[in-house]
Amino acid sequence: MARSNPTLRQRRLGAELRRMREQAGFGGSQLGRAVGMNPAQVTQMEAGKIGISVERLHTIAATCMCVNQPLIDALAEIITNRGRSSWWEEYRDTLATDFLEVAELESDAERLTTYSTSLIPGLLQTGAYATALFAQTYPPLPHHEIDLRTAFRIQRQRVVRSGAVPYTAFIHQAALHMQFGGPRVLTEQLNALDVDSEHPNISVRVVPFSAGVVPSPSENFTYAAGPITELDSAEMDTGHGIRLFDAPAHLARFRALIAQMDSTALSEEASRDLIRSVKKEMEQEHG
Repeated sequence: MARSNPTLRQRRLGAELRRMREQAGFGGSQLGRAVGMNPAQVTQMEAGKIGISVERLHTIAATCMCVNQPLIDALAEIITNRGRSSWWEEYRDTLATDFLEVAELESDAERLTTYSTSLIPGLLQTGAYATALFAQTYPPLPHHEIDLRTAFRIQRQRVVRSGAVPYTAFIHQAALHMQFGGPRVLTEQLNALDVDSEHPNISVRVVPFSAGVVPSPSENFTYAAGPITELDSAEMDTGHGIRLFDAPAHLARFRALIAQMDSTALSEEASRDLIRSVKKEMEQEHG
């Protein structure tokens, strides 16, 4: 039976199967004839709308002459875990799919890296800061929707605070000065960021004003490392929702951006000192 709304994980499995077929030079009909599927089933499989067994995965890989065993094993793991329960499913009828897919991306990652230009990244936001951001959404959101989104964002943070996923946050210095919710909310946020920067699983690196060339301000993104490089993913926030990237060329570009930031951002210690300095200035200016 076809799935009406395949998950991010299911769509990624289908995308990798499509890449495997295309690299072998097969059309959908050719592959279908070789593995006992009709063309419509191949199309639905590659869209993540129908599942396949691990045995069929191995048949497809052999037919496509794929010798990348780590990739085959990682795809088999996706198939094996397709029925697992996920905490964000309880929000499926109350939040847009974009929110759920970000949580799924983060939960499946082996390692997370974010870059943020004008705000503290969601995985490190306080409840008051997140609420202030959602309150500025236009058109305005009702209070219950703001509360729901804030609760969901705070719940997402467990993936890094628990130590389950190592996390590096590159934050532009400008974000340390943006007063979402006013000076008191920002001061509390900077204090929380200072505390988080001491977490053994969290690395906070500030990109200073003096860094010069940095990625475009529109490129606030999350890079999620998979079990193998081929299954890395990236997500970028836009004014029209999130965009997901998994094509090798796109992922290579994101990795280059991360390498650039790694060479220009302050060290963890220097970043922590700058965060404390900005917090102190806020306290002195606003009491």
